[in-house]
Amino acid sequence: MSGLVSFSRQPDLDNPILVVSWSVDTAGLSETVASRLNMNLGNQPFCEIDPGDFFQLEGVGIENDVIQFPEPRFYAGSRRNLVVFRSAPPRFDWYRFMDALLGVATESCHVREIYAIGGMMSMVPHTAPRELVGTFSSAEMRDRFTSYNMSVTWNYETPPGQRPTLNSFLLWCAKTRNIQAATLWVPVPFYLAPVGDPKAELRVMEFFNRKLDLCLNLDELDEAARRQARALVKAREEHPDIDGFISKLERGEPLSTEDSQTLAEFVQKTLSGIN
Repeated sequence: MSGLVSFSRQPDLDNPILVVSWSVDTAGLSETVASRLNMNLGNQPFCEIDPGDFFQLEGVGIENDVIQFPEPRFYAGSRRNLVVFRSAPPRFDWYRFMDALLGVATESCHVREIYAIGGMMSMVPHTAPRELVGTFSSAEMRDRFTSYNMSVTWNYETPPGQRPTLNSFLLWCAKTRNIQAATLWVPVPFYLAPVGDPKAELRVMEFFNRKLDLCLNLDELDEAARRQARALVKAREEHPDIDGFISKLERGEPLSTEDSQTLAEFVQKTLSGIN
């Protein structure tokens, strides 16, 4: 880990949990939840992983004529039981990147558990409740979450010849260090992926609010979910074809590729900017 990480300060922590967020995710769920946690809790950066060996220049974005370099950073604030890590997904040398991440987590922050966040593209309709699905580094950890109203029996295997997901790799690396870790997944309606899903964000925020007793006011996020729902009700009333597509999903019927694309494009055009 030496030389890969730099500290601007050492926060006062008490065996916190670590929330891991990747900037590339379905509906931006992971990044949005991390941003909300940092904003609501006044978290500030205290440590950064040198991005040089893990990213490439062709993946760097430009905003307002300024190059946006990847910034893998740890954040903390007045809450001693929470640390947030935000980063773009590393392109190279996953193992060394995770070694640096987990080195800070264990040696400097003494974290007790790690939670990654992920959205899953799904054929569920937006009118369905958002399900929270947990995957865990150990059966012991899984068994402790039966009271959190989440699905803990989801099974997934990386297809032969394919690379594991970044979150799966994180859980494996955490397990090798005897750190309890989990990924919190939320199935997101595929047609909300381009515009965001505040209902999914609310589901994850409610989990952290309860687990860590954060006492965060989530009324603004709840209103964003209601505003999106009202816009979709209006769209269904004014466009029978769109209502037909969503009604099919509500009945558990599949959509054709063409109908799925039409629905996604219509919803993106209708909802962009309302959240």
